[in-house]
Amino acid sequence: MQAVSMHADTQRYARCIAASKRIRWDIDRDVIRDRSFDLGHKFLPDGLSLVDELPFLTPSEQRFLSQVQGRTYANMFGLVERFIGAKVLELSRDHWFGDQVALEALVRFSDEELKHQELFRRIERLAAYGMPDGYHFDVQPNDVAAFVLSKRTWAVLALTCHLELFTQAHYRASIGTAPDLSELFKDVFLFHWREESQHAIVDELEWIRENAKISAMERDAAVDDLIALVGGVDEILQGRAKADTAYFMRVIRGTQDAPRAMEVEAAVLKAYRWTYIVSGVLEPRFRKLLGEMVDATQMARIEAAMAPLLYAMPASGAPVPAMAA
Repeated sequence: MQAVSMHADTQRYARCIAASKRIRWDIDRDVIRDRSFDLGHKFLPDGLSLVDELPFLTPSEQRFLSQVQGRTYANMFGLVERFIGAKVLELSRDHWFGDQVALEALVRFSDEELKHQELFRRIERLAAYGMPDGYHFDVQPNDVAAFVLSKRTWAVLALTCHLELFTQAHYRASIGTAPDLSELFKDVFLFHWREESQHAIVDELEWIRENAKISAMERDAAVDDLIALVGGVDEILQGRAKADTAYFMRVIRGTQDAPRAMEVEAAVLKAYRWTYIVSGVLEPRFRKLLGEMVDATQMARIEAAMAPLLYAMPASGAPVPAMAA
């Protein structure tokens, strides 16, 4: 049975390689194509930005807030891909003298993550060119990577799988189907999604492989690490909600302390928690994988840690399902 499983895994790695070759794209030729952002359109759809939950903002103000959040959305992916790329290179060591198909899949993965980081640096420059001065994204990728990579591999892979699965869910359910978004912004995440769909498969294979290697005691400690990582993400989101709201209010009202600023900040934080944490935790494929790896006590610890964040869903959303698979 073990040999059959390993053969099946090799075939899945091989399919990722084939897809990587087939969909390979170039930043300038395929994505940007000498375009700039049309600020007459939103960047993020309402299902992620939740700007429709701020009815006191005018339509143009809601549009601008979606652009601020979309700019941060791109920067957040550039941020997390720093530690993802480093972790994938580290994992590739396990395959150096083993499954060469798996090794190629991970090498391609890391190459594409480097390309994505450059894509998001380019997107930030384009956004800075068109949008009002004063926006800052001060979270340092290397500092975040050092924190994440200090945790156990099982937890890092859990977080990575969560991130790359919600990326796909966002594009399929929201960004790709929204009619009123910037075409350049949509294309950025179309091409990103095409490669991330293969990365998520590799994440899953590596997470399952790591889970099979560790002891029950190590897994229990890794669950604590995962909870700490989610807490670290939320700390970043709280800072971004404050900074992005301050920028937004200065642009539209002339001061970050304008009336209703606190309401805007609360809505932005809710949107960020929904986008970067809750939407991924509720993604069915992630829930199934996690549920197959942890026991009931460990799942209860994860649920307790997540409970304060689960309010962060669109006002029109469905009831929160149970996390257990």
